[in-house]
Amino acid sequence: MRNIVRGAVAAIALGTAAVSAHAADLPSIKAPPPAPVFVDTYQPFQIRLKVGSLIPLDGTAKIYDAGAVHPTLAALGVPGGSVGVATGLSAGYGSLVPGASTSISTSVIPMLDVAYYLTKNWAIEAICCVSPHHIQGTGVLAGSSLAHTWAFPPSVMLQYHFTNFGAFQPYLGVGVNFTTFWGTRAGNNNWALNFAPGSTATTLGAFGATASFYSASITPSWGVVGQAGADYMFNEHWGVNVDVKYIMVEPNAHANIVAFIPGPVGAALNPVFVPVNAAVKINPLVVSAGLTYRFGGDWGVPKLLPF
Repeated sequence: MRNIVRGAVAAIALGTAAVSAHAADLPSIKAPPPAPVFVDTYQPFQIRLKVGSLIPLDGTAKIYDAGAVHPTLAALGVPGGSVGVATGLSAGYGSLVPGASTSISTSVIPMLDVAYYLTKNWAIEAICCVSPHHIQGTGVLAGSSLAHTWAFPPSVMLQYHFTNFGAFQPYLGVGVNFTTFWGTRAGNNNWALNFAPGSTATTLGAFGATASFYSASITPSWGVVGQAGADYMFNEHWGVNVDVKYIMVEPNAHANIVAFIPGPVGAALNPVFVPVNAAVKINPLVVSAGLTYRFGGDWGVPKLLPF
């Protein structure tokens, strides 16, 4: 009996040793490392370099007669010698030109944003860009090139940044915009201006004219800006940005048309100068994307100098 017990103990010991040796030969399996934690230190200064598209959501205009008159028309009995009344295109000075409007081209531009963070959540941002646009006539003015211009629409925004989503940081903003226009020049192309049927001009045998915008100017505009966007930060300094803004831009424009009427009526009237005013609605949507860089978090922190 004693020999049987001793044999059983020896067998158990040998089995345990064999299992231990076999386990030692197996490769070890390590647990995956924990995901890196995004550290968002306070960086008060921010610069964004982006590419954006300025898309006029409206681009239409109301065109008004600015008082085109001709003494020959007055002699023919046209009230005030009004060109608009004689051609049937308006009811005279200050009245709307029915069916006349505009369209404005979209522009793709580089953009620069500069921001200062008052806290990690609240920031003030200044936005700057310059965009070229082509204003063309529609309706009664179809075929005309009213003007080419450059818009400079700087905006100042107050933003709230949500910082409870880690590297993904959406924000909302509201601000004010001032848009000024420079380099404005008239289109100077020839287009066909048709007179209204039944007007004085058509009864005299003049049914239209060859016209051209020869001068144009656009006044500055103030408006409100709404903004929504998001940064995705790779680290405390670098990230990428997408942004959408709606800008209220509704300037006034002043332009002059020169028209040449064929036939006997034209011989008595030509050239005919027609000034017009326009209340233009641009109201663009600005969609942009680019790089974000934040810095300045270590400014003002004392540093030990080596001796």
